[in-house]
Amino acid sequence: MSGTIVDVPGIAVGQDQDAIALTGCSVVLLGRDGGIAGVDVRGGAPGTRETDLLAPVNSAERIHAICLTGGSAYGLDAAGGVMRALEERGIGYRVRDVLVPLVPAAVIFDLGIGDAKRRPDAAMGYRCVELASSDPPIEGNAGAGCGATVGKVLGLDRAMKSGIGSASVRNKQGVVVGAIVVVNAVGSVIDPSSGKILAGPRNEAGAAVDAAAVLRERGWNREPPIATNTTIGVVATNAALTKTQATKVAQMAHNGLARTISPAHTSRDGDTLFAVCVGNVQTASDVVGALAVEAVMAAVLRAVTQAHGAGGLPAYCDLK
Repeated sequence: MSGTIVDVPGIAVGQDQDAIALTGCSVVLLGRDGGIAGVDVRGGAPGTRETDLLAPVNSAERIHAICLTGGSAYGLDAAGGVMRALEERGIGYRVRDVLVPLVPAAVIFDLGIGDAKRRPDAAMGYRCVELASSDPPIEGNAGAGCGATVGKVLGLDRAMKSGIGSASVRNKQGVVVGAIVVVNAVGSVIDPSSGKILAGPRNEAGAAVDAAAVLRERGWNREPPIATNTTIGVVATNAALTKTQATKVAQMAHNGLARTISPAHTSRDGDTLFAVCVGNVQTASDVVGALAVEAVMAAVLRAVTQAHGAGGLPAYCDLK
């Protein structure tokens, strides 16, 4: 499996980060006409913006971009900069004399490392649009993955550095599904093909262990504050989907998190996945969902294997 989310025609990604503050923003652009989208929020502590408009019962049919950002709730300001940049480019719904781009967003909590007083803002979101391209996005400590960490069940000082990853899959019928995922989970990341723990809480010897096993046996070593962990991402496809079908694809895509993150969807995570359609290839939505699971799994693994140590925390490449 190879590729990234930009293998889906019409998708572009722009990223910006503050390597000193260890935070950043990643924006997925859906083309001038936007895309049909759905969302599924599984974590118990999400940080989101404009997710309600993606409900199948609500009237907005298309959105224009999705903003993934660090900075916790403060980072939602970045979406305003994305809107301004799109408005200047003539993208959005026309309401009388005004263009209104629709930009749902989700955040991770990365204020525990780096400089917590410097967060993604509207200027960073604006720059992400300026920097957006159809080139494969940089992975690891880039964009919203700049301050991402995993394995915090024993406390942040025993965690590991993570990041952002992307992957794509396709079938023989020409259906392409790509994913981009920011992995900031309380749990460990495990390669399902081998059972190997790639990143997680570190034991006394410095080796990564399974966070779910620690939680089962010991509970929280240090009670982590709510909303300090989250895995967020976007799944995109060239298949034709309705809003209802896109929502179902987003739901199915969460299986990719459950198969690579142990545990996922805890009360301390805000796990949120968007699914967007920017094409017209005809296929069953369950085909797209099954491909989305594979793309999300691969993107999660890339997020940790492409990261490098920062903020005093080692990454997979350091322990390897």
